[in-house]
Amino acid sequence: MADSKLKDESMDQLFEAILLLETEEECYKFFEDVCTVSELKTLAQRLQVARMLREGKTYQVIEKETGASTATISRVKRYLEYGAGGYNLVLSRLSHK
Repeated sequence: MADSKLKDESMDQLFEAILLLETEEECYKFFEDVCTVSELKTLAQRLQVARMLREGKTYQVIEKETGASTATISRVKRYLEYGAGGYNLVLSRLSHK
């Protein structure tokens, strides 16, 4: 991960802080303080789009169910296929819960 464009001391500190959260309630408290409602909804929407793409849903179905634009759906699809693997990692772990 040393070659990540995001990697720096402040990002390390942010991710270390996130890893310290132990419950869903703690996540709500932290992220409500750190992010705007709009930012959080955008992140949640992207994860939902990624899940639906992995399930083989069409752009039209995803757009209708999530409200995501086709540009967002396309961007998420590109990261699912060519990104760092984060979506696939998280979605695989969520599917095993």
